[in-house]
Amino acid sequence: MKQIMMRKIVAASISATLAFAPFTSNACTAVNIVAKDGSVVAGRTMEWAFDMKWQLTANPKGTPISLSAPASLKLPATSLSSKYAFVAIAPGVLAGPPAYLEGQNEAGLGISGNFLPGFTEYQTVTPQDKNYVSILNLGGFILGMFGSVKELRSELPKYKVWFDPSEVKGLPTPPWLHLVLTDRGGDSIVVEFVKGQMMIHNNVAGVLTNAPTYDWHLNNVRNYLSLTSTATSSVTVGNVNVTELGQGGGLLGLPADYTPPSRFVRATYLKQFAYQPANSADAMQAADHILNNVDIPVGVARSTDGKQVVSDYTQWVNIKDLKNNRMKIANYANRTNFIEINLNEVFKSGKSKTWQVDKLPYPQNDVTTEFLK
Repeated sequence: MKQIMMRKIVAASISATLAFAPFTSNACTAVNIVAKDGSVVAGRTMEWAFDMKWQLTANPKGTPISLSAPASLKLPATSLSSKYAFVAIAPGVLAGPPAYLEGQNEAGLGISGNFLPGFTEYQTVTPQDKNYVSILNLGGFILGMFGSVKELRSELPKYKVWFDPSEVKGLPTPPWLHLVLTDRGGDSIVVEFVKGQMMIHNNVAGVLTNAPTYDWHLNNVRNYLSLTSTATSSVTVGNVNVTELGQGGGLLGLPADYTPPSRFVRATYLKQFAYQPANSADAMQAADHILNNVDIPVGVARSTDGKQVVSDYTQWVNIKDLKNNRMKIANYANRTNFIEINLNEVFKSGKSKTWQVDKLPYPQNDVTTEFLK
């Protein structure tokens, strides 16, 4: 099964269009895991070099959603009420309605938005257009109004997705994004905006990082086909039998840096070589272990922002059980101490509430007093 999946990834990459653009320091990694019992888990890291004041918000069914065009066009806005309750994460530094980059809804649809600088060019809204949505409102629109990837394949291309820098204050960089959308049936797509067009890719790898575009990453996987999970235990050199020093030699050459291409390859092969989990709980653990391999400590991925040296770091990790509507979150200070939320109970409550991600009630595990009893 693993070999078949890898062949599908390689086949999908044959027709990829190569592109190149400078990378920036922002790094995010998303990975999907399907368990033997059909459970689907979607996990992601969120890296940034700035404190984005992340907020987790519960939105009940019927939450207002506004679809608008650039103000200069003076086109009418459309007001909707969400069909689905959803819980999502947005940067608190941005004024106005939350710009959700991560979350899931009660139908089991999940979204993760990753940075795609150098390649993203949003669509142009014209006076003749009837359907449009700002990229900043797209996450809430998707989670509130759609229940499956099949729906999105059909309906999303009917909308123009736009961005106007003059209408945004508070973000340290423009929201050049591509999105991975996954439902509880395991269907998954990557949505990008390239040369003013919406591009929808089947997420055959079950992985997304950052620049370049998704098709480029699939093509790049072909450079690592010799990687294997089974090492060579010994080789005869002349008359001497030379044995391996330890496990893992089959992955010699697996890229270990934090660039988007390397993280994509690393996550793809770890996902393929890991044993398939039995159920959703095991799948959440598998996703966490894979994401541990792209976790960035403060200081190891630096860049210069004008005269200031900044460092990307893993600000939080979110793992979504799309089948059972459960979510696990950990921030940088509590990376190994996830909190878990039963979203079904949150959805059932019908309440709207916002929490600071850094101030969630992470567990404290000092058990010294227990040892001293």
